[in-house]
Amino acid sequence: MKKSNTKKTEGNLLEVAFGNVLRGLRQERGFSQERLGLESGYHRTYIGLLERGMKSPSLQTIFKLAMTLKIEPNELIRKVQSEHKELFRKKEIF
Repeated sequence: MKKSNTKKTEGNLLEVAFGNVLRGLRQERGFSQERLGLESGYHRTYIGLLERGMKSPSLQTIFKLAMTLKIEPNELIRKVQSEHKELFRKKEIF
């Protein structure tokens, strides 16, 4: 019998949800990954890793990115939560 990877999968969905939201907000504001990185104090490659769901941001990173994108951190998290629910719902269909 195969072991379930539900916890890992849910974590990956959360990272992907954060990345989707981050990319959307960045593009809405007309920022390149490089500009967002420079203005928030992160390297553009780290921004790319976050957007692709390959890294999880720390609480400090969430606050810095939110400030740079001119959004309240709680609103950023709310958007991520909503995106995560949608991704999880779509995963359940397949």
